[in-house]
Amino acid sequence: MKYKKIGDILILDNNYHDDDFESLSEKHNVKTIMKIDHIQGTRREPVYRILYGNETETINKENGCLFKLDLSKVMWSKGNNNERLRIAKMVEDGETVIDMFAGIGYFSIPIGVHANAQEVIAIEINPNSFHFLCENIRLNKLNNITPILGDCMIETPKFKADRIIMGYVKTTHHYLKVAINSLNKGGILHYHETVPEKLIKTRPIERIISQANGRDVELLKINKIKKYAPGVEHVVIDVLID
Repeated sequence: MKYKKIGDILILDNNYHDDDFESLSEKHNVKTIMKIDHIQGTRREPVYRILYGNETETINKENGCLFKLDLSKVMWSKGNNNERLRIAKMVEDGETVIDMFAGIGYFSIPIGVHANAQEVIAIEINPNSFHFLCENIRLNKLNNITPILGDCMIETPKFKADRIIMGYVKTTHHYLKVAINSLNKGGILHYHETVPEKLIKTRPIERIISQANGRDVELLKINKIKKYAPGVEHVVIDVLID
């Protein structure tokens, strides 16, 4: 894909070389055109260039949810929209959910809009992302999401949940122990990982079992999200842990 539209901002692929940005903005009805070179660090902050316009804050609508964000400060992964809705539809009435690495509410907001959870505890370390997480809770008029600014490694053990979402892919396995320890008996874990294709059926589940402290682990589903790199897939592993 050469571009993606997020709200009224157009993000061009790094291989896109057309420089008639004014015509491009009129064609797609956007106020700003940018390139995101890459996302850096545990806070997932974008390294970007503005090619046209100057406003980087927008509101994006997805799956009946509103997401306010500033694309110069926080990331947006457009390829995960089906996964965000899939998880929201799996949440059962009255569940307590922990959303680790919550960002601007990528998973928390759809759960708040489409499910009937008792509480969603949304933990985010990046102050900029946390700001928009709080904004999006207000924007969608939700009252069952508790936003927490802090490190998942420190904050997660303070709670117990029926379902835990680990929506980060770089070093997520380092957080498995604290996640599983906070999961109630019979709870569901949604664990994200980038993994070589030949290891998809073995490495993620082995990592989960190794951190489960002897608890029974039942694999429910391996859900492929998208290609992350040549020969590498972004996958989500759904497991039930007794």
